[in-house]
Amino acid sequence: MNILGLSAYYHDSAAALVRDGVILAAAQEERFSRKKHDARFPEGAIRSCLSQAGLSLADIDEVVFYDKPLVKFERLLETYLTYAPRGFRSFVAAMPVWLKEKLYLKSTLKKQLAALGSVKISDLPPLLFAEHHQSHAASAFFPSPFEKAAVLCLDGVGEWATTSVWLGDGHTLTPKWELDFPHSLGMLYSAFTYYTGFKVNSGEYKLMGLAPYGEPKYVDLIHEHLIDLKDDGTFRLNMDYFNYATGLTMTNARFARLFGGPARTAESTLSQKEMDIARSIQEVTEEVILRLARTVHRELGTEYLCLAGGVALNCVANGRILREGPFKDIWIQPAAGDAGGALGAALAVWHEYHDQPRQVNGHDAMQGSYLGPHYPDRESRAQLDALGAVYERLDDDALYARLSSLLAEEKVVGWFQGRMEFGPRSLGGRSIIGDARSRKMQSVMNLKIKYRESFRPFAPAVLAEDVSDYFELDRPSPYMLIVAPVKESLRTPMTAQQQRLFGIEKLNVPRSQIPAITHVDYSARVQTVHAKSNPRFHALLQHFKQRTGCSVLVNTSFNVRGEPIVCTPEDAYRCFMRTEMDCLVVENFILMKADQPPWEQDDSWKTEFELD
Repeated sequence: MNILGLSAYYHDSAAALVRDGVILAAAQEERFSRKKHDARFPEGAIRSCLSQAGLSLADIDEVVFYDKPLVKFERLLETYLTYAPRGFRSFVAAMPVWLKEKLYLKSTLKKQLAALGSVKISDLPPLLFAEHHQSHAASAFFPSPFEKAAVLCLDGVGEWATTSVWLGDGHTLTPKWELDFPHSLGMLYSAFTYYTGFKVNSGEYKLMGLAPYGEPKYVDLIHEHLIDLKDDGTFRLNMDYFNYATGLTMTNARFARLFGGPARTAESTLSQKEMDIARSIQEVTEEVILRLARTVHRELGTEYLCLAGGVALNCVANGRILREGPFKDIWIQPAAGDAGGALGAALAVWHEYHDQPRQVNGHDAMQGSYLGPHYPDRESRAQLDALGAVYERLDDDALYARLSSLLAEEKVVGWFQGRMEFGPRSLGGRSIIGDARSRKMQSVMNLKIKYRESFRPFAPAVLAEDVSDYFELDRPSPYMLIVAPVKESLRTPMTAQQQRLFGIEKLNVPRSQIPAITHVDYSARVQTVHAKSNPRFHALLQHFKQRTGCSVLVNTSFNVRGEPIVCTPEDAYRCFMRTEMDCLVVENFILMKADQPPWEQDDSWKTEFELD
């Protein structure tokens, strides 16, 4: 049975294709439309999933949408009635799109599916609807390596739920309890994202990356005025300080007075205040999640925990659960946000609606999250030729040897291989890579390649078998969703003068023998690279280790700021030529920047992507 899962119309639209419980393909619409966090009907993602499986829409047995829009509309109405007359402007702004489109989402989906498949609406497969947190929970548990596990879903809001707890056992998911809107950890974190001048639903990871530069000066203030946190991790927010339930912004004037001034203007200079606020809300968030994890363990008595929802992308908190929590192990869905809901909805239909068993073999079922399209040699060559690119084709051993030398010379390499990743992280399919030992790599990549804020850290990709040689981590982290400390023996102690530095001044102080991936608090967001799931990236790391003695590379997403991760060889070449990357590798084709024909000289293309 072929089941097509869809998420759309809020942010991060996606499609996923599941056959008899096996994940065939999954992708976000942004990769095809080139519009970051694209919320539109995922036409490109659907076409890609069908193409990868060699199917047409006529071969699909069921289509499932990841949430229930009528229940969400009920929440919107009830929220307005609760807060009326406050929120009238927000209510009026939301109504036209609901009355015109979202209230009739079933009809809208059918029309768009019929147009995509060039079929009559009457010939479409049945259309089903899952609940939002059910989709998150299914995406977390069903692909996990655990036969039985607690499941914790944390996000902004679905229909009503903002936090939900489930028990996964075999092929069933049993809901246990939930916290409802407006009391939301995701919304609380996003409120501080907004207040510190970053974009909501996009800049939360910047807030997390900024936190180590600050001091937790505002923790007590947050607990005293904003959140009533219980010992068991449940909480209520003081809505007197927030505007998201009734207005068009996240925070209000009272919130601004509490923190001594208005929200930071986007793209303005970051001050120590923003860094201290980031550190404070990060610590509060970690404490909430740790308390919830302990409560879930006590109530459900399971050894394992699965996580999904946007808050599950907070890899610092995930690392603390692993180190300090009561669970034997945890597993996080790599597409933890709304995109992953498409996959979860499809798996929920197969395992729960159709009551089909699940195979657990000690490995997760995400296939390394390499679930997007692949461009083999013939197709890659055709796209490169059409662009006038100059390249050389090398066999594997020659390619890895050449790249190892280039990387050791501190060259920056665009690495385009195999199937595209599903989820927000580049994992060695669509990556920009560099030498983790380089003192200048972090600055070069941020300012000359990514064109983004200098404070943002980079992640290490490390041979899975060597992870414990570099990090305080004794297990796989294939999806870059766990932050772990760099080993003490590799750290560079700070001088007394360096210890007196504050904020962004800390940035240029090398922290370890692998400074390009060591954050200012001696941590790193680790990706373990496995021979089974990504043999080519694994082989490159092995060759680099043979060449240098180091099995760690910098791995960042193949894009510039505001751009979705590249999807096609054409996307990759365009990004390569617009930046100061030295080398591009597309499958077995290697391209050196110095060999390429002239490219557009002005910077007008930088306005093509809205800054995230």
